[in-house]
Amino acid sequence: MSDLALDLRKVSLVYGGGDNAVRAVDGVDIAIRKGEMTAVMGPSGSGKTSVLMMMGCLLHPTEGTIGLLGRSVCGLDQNAMARLRLAHIGFIYQSYNLFPALSALETVRLALDLKGWAQADARAEAPRLLASVGLADRMNNRPGQLSGGQKQRVAIARALAGNPEIILGDEPTAALDSHTGRAVVELLRDLARREGRAVVVVTHDSRVGEVADRVISIVDGRIQSLEEERHKW
Repeated sequence: MSDLALDLRKVSLVYGGGDNAVRAVDGVDIAIRKGEMTAVMGPSGSGKTSVLMMMGCLLHPTEGTIGLLGRSVCGLDQNAMARLRLAHIGFIYQSYNLFPALSALETVRLALDLKGWAQADARAEAPRLLASVGLADRMNNRPGQLSGGQKQRVAIARALAGNPEIILGDEPTAALDSHTGRAVVELLRDLARREGRAVVVVTHDSRVGEVADRVISIVDGRIQSLEEERHKW
């Protein structure tokens, strides 16, 4: 069985048209493998987030092809793209995106409910997921009762709901201090290695690049450099 989770070939993305057209991504080739954490780095406006949105089936490329777990996503309608996201991809954001009124446990249960899990199964799975990210003693806390690092761990547990093969993070450590950010990065790396997930993190954070298995540098929508298998200990 192939370990290839995402395969972008000659992918470009153009926003707008005519004189207002902006080529945000310009002919990139990226292969993302299971069991690895990949950092996508570059300056603001370099096209990193656009690449992540295409990986996450949120945008179609203007040119090129994208394969997700061996299946082409090009030409799929929005409903089909949404089903792929729900089944195979977990998202983590800089701002956590947690509901203030929901506890950590309720947040993860809701994610499982949206993925079609039976209530009894979701009640059993949600505590396991929170324990797996170090929050066994914070399950009933709401976001206002959690630190930034704990909130991000709730967001990671939510992303893991339904056992997706691919985890995508958009600046997940930007709001965290040095120690907490490093802990979150190492957790994501361990999820890739221990559970065989493909983890992709778009970031400005050098801490991510130091820990990631691979680093892809993007400048002006093009791949500037790609470092393979940097930390195979």
